[in-house]
Amino acid sequence: MRLKLFPPTSLAVLLVFSAYPIFAQVSPAGVAKTLPLNVGVGFSNYDTGFGSEKLAQGSDRLNGGTLWLDYDPGWLPGRLHGLGIMAQGRDLDIGQPSNQPFMREDVGSGGAIYRWDRYFLVRPYGEFLMGFGNADYKTQYGFRYHQTRTVYTGGGGAEFDAYHHLWVRADYEYEWWPNFFISGLSLEGKDPAAKLEPQGITIGFSYHFNQSESR
Repeated sequence: MRLKLFPPTSLAVLLVFSAYPIFAQVSPAGVAKTLPLNVGVGFSNYDTGFGSEKLAQGSDRLNGGTLWLDYDPGWLPGRLHGLGIMAQGRDLDIGQPSNQPFMREDVGSGGAIYRWDRYFLVRPYGEFLMGFGNADYKTQYGFRYHQTRTVYTGGGGAEFDAYHHLWVRADYEYEWWPNFFISGLSLEGKDPAAKLEPQGITIGFSYHFNQSESR
């Protein structure tokens, strides 16, 4: 069931909102009025990780939407400045190959994001997330499978200050789905321990509630 996606994302969101009252209590009144949250939406294009040769020469890419929520505490000391919490959800189900009409990948995850100081209008970042992923596909024998796995994600990109609180984000991520092809469920009899490694890009917009980041 796709409801399994929600625990990691919900946990990250709860951490964000539970941490905010602490931030407000220890900060000066003028700073506490700002909300250190960034909310965004984007369009994603991903290599599914299966490979076109495993899909009978069909397309090995899927498109879909991505939502993210970042929390950027401004009170961290020195070298930790720029470190934040991130929650993300992605659903890839557009552009399935004709021989894989049920192909779908979706992931819900949470973790850490680190933003470096902005350079003019650009602010680069890196991220590492952990969560759960669902994948639907058919084997070469026509059997349909649905699998859920723990997913690890590493990536990064850059945000561009477009207008006041509105930023444009360009993001690249690489996912690891360990032990994905278990015995009898692979497309072509892969090693039972073989992992699935989707990767792709996301282009979108985010709204930064914190005014100080838009200056």
